[in-house]
Amino acid sequence: MQFFVDTANIDEIKEAQAMGVLDGVTTNPSLMSKESGNFDEIIREICEIVDGPVSAEVVSTDFDGMMAEARKNAAIHEQVVVKIPIILDGLKAVKACSNEGIRTNVTLCFSPTQALMAAKAGASYISPFIGRLDDLGQDGMDLIATIRQIYNNYGFETQVLAASLRSTKHVVECALAGADVVTLPPDVLKKLLTHPLTDSGLERFLADWKSWEEGKK
Repeated sequence: MQFFVDTANIDEIKEAQAMGVLDGVTTNPSLMSKESGNFDEIIREICEIVDGPVSAEVVSTDFDGMMAEARKNAAIHEQVVVKIPIILDGLKAVKACSNEGIRTNVTLCFSPTQALMAAKAGASYISPFIGRLDDLGQDGMDLIATIRQIYNNYGFETQVLAASLRSTKHVVECALAGADVVTLPPDVLKKLLTHPLTDSGLERFLADWKSWEEGKK
């Protein structure tokens, strides 16, 4: 399973890259709005840091506008994957992008039928939003498992990119359900490393070493 980090902050991306496990980056308009600078320059800098897919989202909601943005974003860098919402004109744009060889990440997916439509249109990635379904009292992980089975049934090459993950438990469940990718906030990515027994074990080892060293003096 691949790990993407969900941020547009350059420092956070550099730190995640230094961990040695980062496969890509996802951004969205909300994340980009927190950063200063030019959109194209930020995306280009991210691509220079990470050797993997970088999602750059369109903000238009009509077909012509989305296609204009898709072509512009894809031209920024070869690693760019154009992020498109799963709406009617968005689906048309996904198909057109597929025909032009532009990779797409279809976002704001909340149902198996949306995922099926995106795959048939030629999406490179589908992004089901797990946490937001959980917020409504639904089991977001069921959506991942259902999409995985549908894609396996028909041999779709669209990758399942689990998004809106809130915890390490979500990551484990996505791995068990067969998600191809998880995109994580930087703090959740770091939490994958932590365990209280690791911390207490290391503390004990260091204390024993210090005691042994002092005993030799």
